[in-house]
Amino acid sequence: DEMGGAESDFDLEDDVDNAPVDDVPFRRWRYSRYVAQQYRRLYSQRYLNPHRKRRERGPARLPYVLSYVKENEPADFRSALRVSPATFDRLVNELEDDPVFLNNSQNEQIPVSHQVAVLLFRFGHSGNAASLKRVAEWSGYGKGTILLMTRRVLTALLRPEFLKRAIPSPTEEEREAAKKWVEEHSCYAWRNGWLFVDGTLIPLYFRPYWFGEAYFDRKCNYSLNIQIISLANLRIVDIGYGFTGSTHDATAWLQTNLAKEHDTFLRPGEFVWADSAYPIKTWVVAPYKK
Repeated sequence: DEMGGAESDFDLEDDVDNAPVDDVPFRRWRYSRYVAQQYRRLYSQRYLNPHRKRRERGPARLPYVLSYVKENEPADFRSALRVSPATFDRLVNELEDDPVFLNNSQNEQIPVSHQVAVLLFRFGHSGNAASLKRVAEWSGYGKGTILLMTRRVLTALLRPEFLKRAIPSPTEEEREAAKKWVEEHSCYAWRNGWLFVDGTLIPLYFRPYWFGEAYFDRKCNYSLNIQIISLANLRIVDIGYGFTGSTHDATAWLQTNLAKEHDTFLRPGEFVWADSAYPIKTWVVAPYKK
């Protein structure tokens, strides 16, 4: 009589949980429940593999670089992070209030100076020196944390508000100084060509997984194409980024602010110097175009 004297499902569960495995009653219609409970018991009491002995991590060098080296050894600091101590401090001050470094948790984020230093160290080295293992040993942070910090800093760097502050339009004094330099190094007729544009390839450590062939450039490397517009003193006034290494300079150039809004950058009669890869316009001059 199932309604009268049979065990309930809950009674069976208690028996299975408390009884030795060999004593658990086997019933065909409850086979799946029995197997699931045994699996839960197995995983709660056993490891599939033995624990590995955790290797002791050596002392991190990052705190030492940001304290003693930055204050007393500027050349060594620049060798490690590829920027001067003054540039590093200014960069941190510009980025530290970005929302990406704020959270609603009671646990504070890693100091912004550490996050910026990790990104600069990664981007300032290549090969094995830029591997996650090497950066982790240098900084003292885990590999996953390093990836997270890199994404945070890049997010802050690529915000339009920061780019506008970091790459301002040239002033009247800079414009006139650039024209004067061109005139002194060429002739008066060319003085209105006070801007220069060229593309540069930033090599990547490995082939990207998605659309990797698009990153293969003419120099047989996987890279990114960056367009740079600068003054004669090398002060950058506009950039174009986000292009794969196979993108032609003439195509990437069209996406820069200067190419799209040249009327706001250039006055009548002014032009940009470029090489033969760029299309000729009334405001783009390539002196050696075939």
